[in-house]
Amino acid sequence: MFALKGRRSRRKRDMAELAMAEGDGGIVLPRPLRRVVRFFVSLGTGRIQFPAHTGSVSAVAFLAATGLYGMHLGGHGQDFAQTTTTAAGFAIEDVKVSGNAQTSEIDILQQLGLDGTTSLVALNVEDARKLIAALPWVQSVSVRKVYPGTIEVELKERKAFGIWQHGSDLSLIEESGSVIAPLRDNKFAALPLFVGRDAETAAADFYREFSRWPDFHARVKAFIRVAGRRWDLQLDNGIVVKLPENDLPRAMDVLARLEGDHQLLERDIAAVDLRLADRTTIQLTAGAAERRKELVEARAKALKKSEKLEAPTL
Repeated sequence: MFALKGRRSRRKRDMAELAMAEGDGGIVLPRPLRRVVRFFVSLGTGRIQFPAHTGSVSAVAFLAATGLYGMHLGGHGQDFAQTTTTAAGFAIEDVKVSGNAQTSEIDILQQLGLDGTTSLVALNVEDARKLIAALPWVQSVSVRKVYPGTIEVELKERKAFGIWQHGSDLSLIEESGSVIAPLRDNKFAALPLFVGRDAETAAADFYREFSRWPDFHARVKAFIRVAGRRWDLQLDNGIVVKLPENDLPRAMDVLARLEGDHQLLERDIAAVDLRLADRTTIQLTAGAAERRKELVEARAKALKKSEKLEAPTL
């Protein structure tokens, strides 16, 4: 009922204004503009009143908005947010790390740059994740805020497969051949050692294939990559076994037969060359070669002496 009366009265007022405008020869404004004009007329005549202190509050709000916009343009918005939220009790007080075996918590704190006044609210989780992911052992990481003042960091670390020696440098590598970090201590000494150029990328495939001969596998001190095509085995007693580029089973069968029949690898030899399918070459050590030479010369002298004794006298 009241709404109906209100609409009728508003319509009458509009019609009256329209009639006056037509009678005076004035311009008829569209309805949305009429409301704006009526508002400013009422404001100018004092028919509209604002609550007390509206002007002061509006001025303060305007100045605050201007200040925040200025800090944003000047790049100080993050500092302002950090300071205010830290003062409000949101300073980071604890960092909980899980999944780390090789990555120290000190390294994580250094990456994040926490100084006791860093605000949890102002901390950018994605930036923190990227900083931690840059550490050598980190494969993946998740960072989570726990209010009011805790960060939870969950790591998944890379797994060391072997040690790669390139020149005089030693590095830990993954099974894929990717370098993890330089070797710093002896706690990874039990890992297999791969030596030479391109050895890191070919290591995993050869290591899996060579595991078919566990007796020899246990005696290998280093797997040496030669010319990016084949491997040599350096055994724990210093003997070098030269393997062919192809047909590894054939070469290992020959080595197993020589070891079983003659205990070849327990003898005073320097190398066993299995690269050729039609023959096996054995290289003696320097001491063994010298002793063999002396033995051959002694046998030659003894043979000449015996020939002289057996020669008929005339």
